[in-house]
Amino acid sequence: MRQVILADVDAVARRAAAVIAEAAREALTERGRFLVATSGGSTPWLMLRFLANLDLPWARVELFQVDERIAPAGHADRNLTSLKRSLLDQLPESRGTIHAMPVEMNGTDQMALDYSHTLALIAGNLPVCDLVHLGLGEDGHTACLVPYDPVLDESTATFAVAGVYAGRRRLTLTYPVLDHARRILRVVTGAAKAMMLRRLERGDGTIPAGRVRSDHALLLADRAASPDSNT
Repeated sequence: MRQVILADVDAVARRAAAVIAEAAREALTERGRFLVATSGGSTPWLMLRFLANLDLPWARVELFQVDERIAPAGHADRNLTSLKRSLLDQLPESRGTIHAMPVEMNGTDQMALDYSHTLALIAGNLPVCDLVHLGLGEDGHTACLVPYDPVLDESTATFAVAGVYAGRRRLTLTYPVLDHARRILRVVTGAAKAMMLRRLERGDGTIPAGRVRSDHALLLADRAASPDSNT
């Protein structure tokens, strides 16, 4: 895993936006479209605001969610609410297509079936995204792959409904999708993440984030999250 340590949250968000834009231009040149999946979090919302200001052919961008909370439409707990505000509402009319996780459907089985079908239709039966953006939780989780959840052992399904975490059931992409992405972009900021970041850097497979394939990953972190780095 390649690492770049930057001064602060703002610098990380700006660099992350630039990395996504670079991956988009490469994918659009080579394959005519850009398939990207993004996670939630305060730094990612800033990242997406910066991304919205970059010149990209948004009509050829297919945007997926890495994870989502089961909550009503427009609720502050929904990643989609912040994703729309940070990115989609800032784009021109020719903006890309957002494939939102279907958390408003009745029944978690139907949610999983619907989004798995969407992924297969657009990205293949074993979906291949051009870039997947991931964060890192203070407990070592990434996406909604949280410690001790049975979803961690899912090796065939591309999409799953996880258990209750921080008061909400959640939907998440699984390891098979994350591991088949062409690029992984990890964004980690804040001193509270420092301990887990050190474990991630060591390739600690006992934390959920450490089980994601890392040979094609770029980690962007601020100095607060990586205080011992001289980068």
